[in-house]
Amino acid sequence: MPRKKAVAPLSSLCLGSVARHMQSVWVKDYSENYLDEYQFRYVMGPFNELAGCLVQDLLQLLGESRRLSRAALHLLLLPHLTELSLRSCPGLVSNAITQLITVRCKNLSSLDLKGCSRVPTAALVDLLEGLPRLTKLGLAETQANTQVLAAVGSCCRRLRELDVSHCQKVVPDSLLHLAYDQTESALCCPALRVLLAQGIEPKGPGQDLVRALAFLLLALPSLEFLANSHLRQALHLIHTQQFSGAQGLLGFPPLEELARRRQGAHAAGGDSRLTLPLRRVEEVEEPFLPIFCSMCPAVAEAAVSLSDGPGTSWGSLAWSRLTQLAVHCTGHRGRGLAEMLPVAQGLGAQLQSLSLHGFSYDDEFSFCALLNCCRNLAAFSSHLSAPAGPVQLAEAVPNGEPAAEPQDWELDLLHHPFPKLRHFSLGLDSSCQPLPSQHAAVLRASLASLLSRSPRLESLALLSIPFSLDGVFQKVLAAPSAALRHLRELSLAESLVSSPTLHCLLALDNGLSSLNLAGCPAIHRRDYDQLLRTVCKERLELDIAWQ
Repeated sequence: MPRKKAVAPLSSLCLGSVARHMQSVWVKDYSENYLDEYQFRYVMGPFNELAGCLVQDLLQLLGESRRLSRAALHLLLLPHLTELSLRSCPGLVSNAITQLITVRCKNLSSLDLKGCSRVPTAALVDLLEGLPRLTKLGLAETQANTQVLAAVGSCCRRLRELDVSHCQKVVPDSLLHLAYDQTESALCCPALRVLLAQGIEPKGPGQDLVRALAFLLLALPSLEFLANSHLRQALHLIHTQQFSGAQGLLGFPPLEELARRRQGAHAAGGDSRLTLPLRRVEEVEEPFLPIFCSMCPAVAEAAVSLSDGPGTSWGSLAWSRLTQLAVHCTGHRGRGLAEMLPVAQGLGAQLQSLSLHGFSYDDEFSFCALLNCCRNLAAFSSHLSAPAGPVQLAEAVPNGEPAAEPQDWELDLLHHPFPKLRHFSLGLDSSCQPLPSQHAAVLRASLASLLSRSPRLESLALLSIPFSLDGVFQKVLAAPSAALRHLRELSLAESLVSSPTLHCLLALDNGLSSLNLAGCPAIHRRDYDQLLRTVCKERLELDIAWQ
């Protein structure tokens, strides 16, 4: 049975009480007498003895509940803060607030100013010059510009993560200052691993941005993830090494020199190839997979898009360190799920997360064959369409009630357990034609076997499944099964399941906290009301969505 309603932790109750009475009690005296006295270097107030993590929790709670005032923010900018996020209150963050942060919060290692567009450029520069310990910085949607990024590059030597997405004043050449300090004539930001630079627009045809991204890729020795839609072109430029005529790099080392340095460093280690340390790549189009694999051998997480064109030979493109793979078919026709079998056979044992969307379930055994190759999965997600062509319907659904099911449980289609699987999601396109009966029988047996052999499953989503799931769950829950004992979230949206089966699921000894029944044709108002009565009677901590 889902968890009983529990009393909130004492710390949460206390912070909630403080938040509710912040204006009337905790900041009343300061608001009335000292609010505009900016000459105070420090303020001895009621929160000085509160742990830094609790101060940040209180700031977040006040921001999300729209109770955060300027006076409260003054009192909560304390010297022992190590993390500070002001994205929930961008309207309060001004030049004066950044001056207080600079003076009071010298120990910050993480600062998030996303959306704080009221802070002028000069104030951002002064702020960053005073916070050399930063390892994580969020400047998205601010007035950050070239001078600000130059301050980041020269002052924030420990920085590991930076977000400058959608900064209107950041131009491609601004990015160069992150990696090279012109005053010192030296490379900088040696520890930067993650750079988010979405929404930065190129000048002219876009080559200036491509060259700037190539500069970053070659100059930042630890960069593992660069988020920008022009990354593919930058990698292609480095791969072909067509650096001649690289305008816009005046005052910075030429790309040829950076490429020679990196290649020389690799050669000293016994590898003469020009490679990059990227560990995560997104929006990789299929024709460019060979380039990505050649230049980024350390990739652990990849998102690949496939068109309707002829497929690539996947067998020769395996990343030896790849653990998370997402593949999305962008073409109108999509691809057959069976096309992913060579990938699963080559990478299956090392994959921890696999997401496959836009594929067609043409071969009825392709789904279970894929799972058989990936025994170490911790997360699986797929959204499939039914095969095209005339079909024999899986089953009729009179009056929205699940029809009788064929007994096909003897199909032993999965050859091993899934001891690490925690998240599983499978959806079928409800706008397509129905699933053929043979496909339904194989999929039904595969789901029953999978759920029975996944003892650590925490979230389960079966969406728009066109056959009744009653028999699947009855098979899974048959004694002495211990399946679904760790389930926390269950979504059966637009799938066929009956009220008695749902009550069986509620009777399980697990921590189920979320149940989504939106659009389930066999669940009516009386069933929903009965479920709510059960939740209320048993005092369960369970949210149920319906309709």
